[in-house]
Amino acid sequence: MSANAVTEPSQIDITAHEAFLNQFIDLYSSLFAHDGFGDIRIEIKILRRGQKEVIIHCGKQYRYVIDCDQALANESMIKHLLKRDLLA
Repeated sequence: MSANAVTEPSQIDITAHEAFLNQFIDLYSSLFAHDGFGDIRIEIKILRRGQKEVIIHCGKQYRYVIDCDQALANESMIKHLLKRDLLA
């Protein structure tokens, strides 16, 4: 993987992720304080129109759709067009 393909954390708009991060912190805190076994998993799917669906699995599913313009920013134009056509 090239260094250009990795999105720098400073390029991510944290305000768009606040609801997800708050829920994740709450779930993590709850699991850590629990007197037993706990399980948490995060799944990220690419959606149409420059969005991603982020799902937290922790007994229940917590779903968030987040705008993600930088998701395809570092890809070649051909690859970008192919993905756009496949996701349309």
